[in-house]
Parts: sequence; structure tokens; C-alpha cells
Amino acid sequence: MKANQTLIAALVSLGLLAGCGESPEATQEPPRSEPPATQARAEAPTQAVTPREDFQIPPEGFQTDAGRGQELFVAHCAQCHGNDAHGTEQGPPLIHRIYEPSHHSDLAFYIAIARGTHQHHWQFGDMAPVPEVDGEDAAHIISWIRREQRAAGIQ
Repeated sequence: MKANQTLIAALVSLGLLAGCGESPEATQEPPRSEPPATQARAEAPTQAVTPREDFQIPPEGFQTDAGRGQELFVAHCAQCHGNDAHGTEQGPPLIHRIYEPSHHSDLAFYIAIARGTHQHHWQFGDMAPVPEVDGEDAAHIISWIRREQRAAGIQ
């Protein structure tokens, strides 16, 4: 009996792990080629991330403005992610199913903005923190990204 329970637990664990390993190759978008500068950045040693004491996620009930989020995105994020968040040679597309809410929560976006993030799905190198964007600005940006994702059928 105990052996059956162990076997069932192992099979369930394997099934869960299999679902967590989605890679960009499993998506519908073709891979992007990288310029040599991006490859060098990706091969550079990672630097320690310094937490920002000034970054606060807005409280529950904070009213976001997706239009304001688009303006902030263009000002602070578009250089790498493109004006329409469909990616550039410097950064990945955020209007992509890899970034759907069930895989990258809003909290993941807050953390990436506040602390930066290590490269994990794409070959663009690590993302640096965005010190010009505070928590409220981040909430507006995330609101716009989620709106654009829904418009593209990503939920």
C-alpha cells in the first residue's frame, strides 16, 4: 500500500515538473537572433542585486490607469521591450504567453522592475532594475501590459 502511495506521489510530482519547464521553443514565435553585444552581455558574470528600499507595491484597491502605464512603458521600458512590448534585439516580448499571469504574476513584474531579474527564458542577458519607476508607476505599467496581453488573447 505504501509503495503505491509513493509511486502515485512520484508520478504527480513528475507531471507537475513537466508543466513548469516551458521554453520559448515551445511557443509560436520564432527565436530571435542576437547581436554580438547581446551575446557578450549574456556571457558576462552576473552582478549582485541591491534591493531598493524606496520601492513599495501599491496597496490593494489602488486604481491603475492603463493609458498612463503605456506612457510610462514607452518612457522606461520600450528601449529594450519595444514601444508595443513585442520585443527588440535588446529584450524579450512581454506580449507573449510566457508572461501570461499564470506563469509570471504581477509580483514577478514588480520584482523585475524593483530588483532586476536574471535571464531565464531568453538569451538577452540579465535585466537591470529600473530605478526611475516606483511602485505606483509599475502598477500602471503592469495594467497596460495585462490589457495588451488580453487583447492578444493571452490570459
